[in-house]
Amino acid sequence: MSYETILYEKQDRLATITLNRPEKFNNIRPPMPEELEKAIAEANADRDVRIIILKGAGKAFCAGFDFSEGLEHFAKWGGQAGKETWDPGRDMMMVTSPFVGPIPKFMSIWRSPKPVIARVHGWCVGGGSDMALLCDVIIASEDARFGTPYSRVWGCYLTGMWFYRLGLTKTKLLALTGDSISGKEAAEMGLINKSVPVDKLEEEVQYWADRMAQCPTTQLAAMKLVVNQAFDNMGLMNTQLIGSILDGYMRNTPEGLEFVKTALEKGIAAAIEERDAPFGDYSQGPQEMKPKGTP
Repeated sequence: MSYETILYEKQDRLATITLNRPEKFNNIRPPMPEELEKAIAEANADRDVRIIILKGAGKAFCAGFDFSEGLEHFAKWGGQAGKETWDPGRDMMMVTSPFVGPIPKFMSIWRSPKPVIARVHGWCVGGGSDMALLCDVIIASEDARFGTPYSRVWGCYLTGMWFYRLGLTKTKLLALTGDSISGKEAAEMGLINKSVPVDKLEEEVQYWADRMAQCPTTQLAAMKLVVNQAFDNMGLMNTQLIGSILDGYMRNTPEGLEFVKTALEKGIAAAIEERDAPFGDYSQGPQEMKPKGTP
């Protein structure tokens, strides 16, 4: 199967899916969600594959949804291109549809009977963090950066995985500030499984992938299913549904529309500066708050 925005590789019992838009920090735009779902399906159809690894090419795992060149690509999902009067019904149909909605496509990670390991380095923010947190095991470099800057404007939690993993107390401060945390902090808080120095990341991921691959595929699927079922029973799918719909509303508040207007008229960098400068983080923060080797 050929792909445009990802790479798919298989070696022995492991399949690796690489988000492959390194020049854009692997930002999400069509057909990435569709291709991710297809690659997950391809790995699950291969009887030899036991474990799936999800990672990003270049300097980041994924820096969220891409609106650096306008919003026309949203029309490909059945949404709006940013130049039309917002239609909440049309937006609701787009974000909740299992056939076109990007978040339902990401949920293929959660639904995959075969475990998925996220190998996270660099930026893992916005929709990229939602994607990573759906994985079964998350291993990150210590200097990786997790966050949801959309908490400040133009978005809402999409999959619910931030609070299902962290709980009420830890999530509230992040939800109400949009602050980011390092890979080291994420591991200490329990958001992810492990963090290691960036030069040890590949070795660490390979170790755990190989270790899990010693178990039979059916055993892995059973253990994943019973754990996931507990969270499904807690309402994860309903939360994800509400999050996707609320995200549409937040993209169309006066502040959300102003954010997009600034991005279209002055460039995405200007919109991000206006959003994050008061907080002094993400691209507007000091170098020690950024992943190594990123601007």
